[in-house]
Amino acid sequence: MAQVMSANPTAWFTVTELAKMLGHSGGAVGNACETLLHRGEAVRQGIKPRMYQANTATAHAARTSPTPPNTPSPTPSVPRPSAAPQPLTTAPSGRPKPVSRPNGHHYHPRSLANLPDVEALQRLRGANVPVLLYGPPGTGKTSLIEAAFPDLITVAGDGDTTVGDLIGEYTQSTNGGYEFVYGPLITAMQEGRALLLDDATLISPKVLAALYPAMDGRRQIQVKAHKGETITATEGFYVIAGHNPGVHGAVLTEALASRFSMQIQVGSDYDLAAALKINRTAVRIARNLATLQQAGDTGWAPQLRELIAFQKITDVLGEETAFANLVGIAPLEDRDTVAEIVTKATGRTVTALALGRQL
Repeated sequence: MAQVMSANPTAWFTVTELAKMLGHSGGAVGNACETLLHRGEAVRQGIKPRMYQANTATAHAARTSPTPPNTPSPTPSVPRPSAAPQPLTTAPSGRPKPVSRPNGHHYHPRSLANLPDVEALQRLRGANVPVLLYGPPGTGKTSLIEAAFPDLITVAGDGDTTVGDLIGEYTQSTNGGYEFVYGPLITAMQEGRALLLDDATLISPKVLAALYPAMDGRRQIQVKAHKGETITATEGFYVIAGHNPGVHGAVLTEALASRFSMQIQVGSDYDLAAALKINRTAVRIARNLATLQQAGDTGWAPQLRELIAFQKITDVLGEETAFANLVGIAPLEDRDTVAEIVTKATGRTVTALALGRQL
């Protein structure tokens, strides 16, 4: 366990992934992960699924024999991600240089309130102004938040997210008993970290209601499931959310909207797509479709994520295949419009990518 994680120090692993890699049962692997966690030799985020990552103590654990069952072991302090933002540096052109994200990828800052967007979000956090970023998937909402807040904890919201996924729940310990394991909300409150509710509008309003006391003037929540314990937020605790209006089931309720004093629309940066040397015709098609989408004449336009994928497909299988795939990934109700625009832009008939005859 420790060997796998220490060999991939930046990766997060679920119990299922580790069990498959090691050839052991999920229960045994889960208990071993919790043992590493309690000894300070790994870190964890999330509840369903639980995800584990190496820390500075994991490599030592990988080199030593495991501690026998029921043997008490001192718990070293686990290093926490720093909340201090990376200082923005500027290129000779005067534009801010890209900012590194936790996965090693770079985020290219954009303008917001006459500031680089990364700096604007950092200032809003300092003033404790919660922010809701909204826009289509693939426009860079999560990338921006990760670039702005190096201490970020993320909750991936969906219709199955429960109060326990936010606050915590009882789980079986290594000695066969049960213990209460704090969820990402309490972890962020206690450690003064930023908490991202990704796809927040897919989470049930009843579940989100558990979060609201932590966001208002009280900055406290009561954990009824754990002896009625009261948790008070440490300085630095901050909540930010992402919302995809076009996703089925996403509902921005009045209660949720009222908690986020700042709401910022995020669209694709087509100038960045051009700067990244993505096919100019593909970028022009995306801009045209985005214009039609804003006018209500179509419901879909390629975002930066799709354009980056377009270029990768071009490099591997050729431009013709990439354009056919661009038509094929459009929603069925918009596919004819997309095919017509792609055909006009390329000067040849383009249809959705499909298998051909048997070779």
